[in-house]
Amino acid sequence: MDESGFRLLPGRVRTYAPAGQTPCLRVPLARNQLSVISGVTHTGQLFTWMRETAFDGAGIVRFLRHLLVQIPGSLTVIWDGIGIHRGQVVKQFLANGAAARLRLEQLPSYAPDTNADEGVWRYLKRVELRTVCCRTRTELRNHLRLAIMRLRTKRSVLLSFIRHAGYDVSDV
Repeated sequence: MDESGFRLLPGRVRTYAPAGQTPCLRVPLARNQLSVISGVTHTGQLFTWMRETAFDGAGIVRFLRHLLVQIPGSLTVIWDGIGIHRGQVVKQFLANGAAARLRLEQLPSYAPDTNADEGVWRYLKRVELRTVCCRTRTELRNHLRLAIMRLRTKRSVLLSFIRHAGYDVSDV
């Protein structure tokens, strides 16, 4: 599980412009972004939730509740050690009964490559949305939803993110 932000402008990418003719994007400079949280399961399912503000402890708990409703049985969440994951709201959520089904494992802070969701962000930003330039958050939200829907259909790609992070999914 991990969080990321998506801005209106694309990252630096190559273009198909003729050599020597640098393309010029004319869009308002805005710091508008969408915050997205995702989780990839060992079976190649992708769960996401997006919002217009940065995630806090309450947002993390809301996503964990969503996962508990969607995924039956016990659930192990592997995530980084960002402060909102260790906050009081999350601790209270676990103390109120979620710990019966939910186990949280923290990744080492020096090893972001062990987080499979980093592959999700890399794929969405560098493949699906590499040339998308949006004028509004609504437009960005629509493009991002479609990109996530396309990625959800690519189970082998999702499983490759897990393998790249060093986890075994051979029994799936």
